[in-house]
Amino acid sequence: MTNMSELTLTIIRLGFLALLWLFVLMVVSVMRSDLFGRRATPRGAGGRQAPAPRQSRPAKPAKEAKGKRGVPSMLVVTQGALSGTSIRLADAPVTLGRSQDSTIVLDDDYVSSRHARLFQQDGQWMVEDMGSTNGTYLDRSKVNGPTPVKIGMPIRIGKTAVELRK
Repeated sequence: MTNMSELTLTIIRLGFLALLWLFVLMVVSVMRSDLFGRRATPRGAGGRQAPAPRQSRPAKPAKEAKGKRGVPSMLVVTQGALSGTSIRLADAPVTLGRSQDSTIVLDDDYVSSRHARLFQQDGQWMVEDMGSTNGTYLDRSKVNGPTPVKIGMPIRIGKTAVELRK
């Protein structure tokens, strides 16, 4: 009976070792995805928004140069996985979230599918939280409704910060 208990003990040890290696591999996989993340697909940011500014761009520079010097023309990601990404602003709203149909797709656990949107109202850019779980913050203040955004003011969504720029 001693041989049977040694055999049982060896099988239990091997099973435990297999579970330990499975756990280690899962931890490495999670760490790898946290460090490198998913690649941002340009279809959300560039596919929909790029044609509109090019079509309307020739008529706007003269107006902006004369009277609208403080009007933002770009949205720039300043912090987060997509840091350095920028898109040209058009008349269409800019949506931010995890959903693949968002203008800027954020792969972040603290971001909702349809988290926030930026839109123009009466010549002023506004930010609006779209019922997200963790909220949208404009310069450290939680956004509760459509709120005007000034150039250079950080908009924080999860681990990502974006700014309007000229």
